[in-house]
Amino acid sequence: MGTCDEEYDYLFKVVLTGDGGVGKKKKKMNLIREARALLEWSLQREASRLMRKQLRHRDGTRQGKSDSISILWRRWVFFANGERWRQLRRFTTLALRDLGMGKHEGQELIQAEARCLVEAFQGTEGRPFDPSLLLAQATSNVVCSLTFGLRFPYEDKEFQAVVRAAGGTLLGVSSRWGQTYEMFSWLLQPLPSSHRKRFLDHVSTLAAFAVQQVQRHRGSLDTSDPARDMVDAFLLKMAQEEQDPDTEFTEKNLLMTVIYLLFAGTVTVSSTVRYALLLQRVREELTRELGPGQAPGLGDRPRLPYTDAVLHEAQRLLALVPMGVPRALTKTTCFRGYTLPQGTEVFPLLGSVLNDPEVFEQPEEFNPGRFLDADGKFKKHEAFLPFSLGKRVCLGEGLARAELFLLFTAIVQAFSLESPCPLSALSLQPATSGLFNIPPAFQLQVRAL
Repeated sequence: MGTCDEEYDYLFKVVLTGDGGVGKKKKKMNLIREARALLEWSLQREASRLMRKQLRHRDGTRQGKSDSISILWRRWVFFANGERWRQLRRFTTLALRDLGMGKHEGQELIQAEARCLVEAFQGTEGRPFDPSLLLAQATSNVVCSLTFGLRFPYEDKEFQAVVRAAGGTLLGVSSRWGQTYEMFSWLLQPLPSSHRKRFLDHVSTLAAFAVQQVQRHRGSLDTSDPARDMVDAFLLKMAQEEQDPDTEFTEKNLLMTVIYLLFAGTVTVSSTVRYALLLQRVREELTRELGPGQAPGLGDRPRLPYTDAVLHEAQRLLALVPMGVPRALTKTTCFRGYTLPQGTEVFPLLGSVLNDPEVFEQPEEFNPGRFLDADGKFKKHEAFLPFSLGKRVCLGEGLARAELFLLFTAIVQAFSLESPCPLSALSLQPATSGLFNIPPAFQLQVRAL
């Protein structure tokens, strides 16, 4: 990786060449892929405003033969582009709102799951345990309730397998193998690989579960009734547009949307809550403001500025999606005097912004005070971008923020959290860093208050 020019040292250029090298190659015959990484907060803000119409999601297309992995990514709402992206994103956002996301019904759904999670923590009876699976099951149940109209017991073996498959998919795309495959799938796809097989096994588990739930809905769908959940809403839309040959509401797009919601809803929030538990220091405020036994609600957030600041600082420090989601230019664009050719991939490096020392002083340190004013009240920060920015901001941001607050506060209010190993032995560095930053596993002991 090298700078494009001394004058534009804020804009990094990556060229992947035919021999697998990385450098500033000029020969067109060697060029496979060219990308720009936007590093500074001011640069990303300006780029978002100036090139809003020129940026689109990169569709994952590569030279050479496509395979099931790249096809999967291209069809997800997360990675789709053009008309498919516009229609599916708008539909998914509106359908989730109709089902309660961002409303009182959504809060009640999360609070009910938080109670189940607290009961599961109590069942450990003070024994050390890894909270990863239970946290992932809790967040998965929230999205399963919205998507399938179902909640699964934590003891359900099939549900555990699905949740582990989501975690395995997260690990697969973030591993060194996943990053290498994303760059050179045209070269690696024909070769045997245990990593690729393991990844496809995880995706197949998610896909089989999604197919099973869609088939169940087809057998019970009543077109005269309102949608019970996300799958119902999609099936009803498919029925409305079945005569349209250009419709994006197809069986394949239904399955890809469901798999995406299941994956993202399971692993992203649970990873952040798990990371925040390493950093929690908020019980005093909860006890003072709410007292014992009162379940925290979203309306309590203004009364809990330090708690809110801890969650924001945990998200900043983790930087869950450090590279952001790659975009591509739809036409040649001049940006700050530098010409970016059509098709250039642009990576908004969210991790760089969230750790920019010019914006966040001593960014490697955990300091919730960044999000508090002189009076101790919560203050927003313009460069706080864990959910990205612009039109491509995470469609589940509202749901994720609600889950983070309600699940985290429910756990901290109910328990004294301890570690069976010295706190100095706990690392805040991601265990794996790639497309996602995956927090380290750790043992937890909980004692009811």
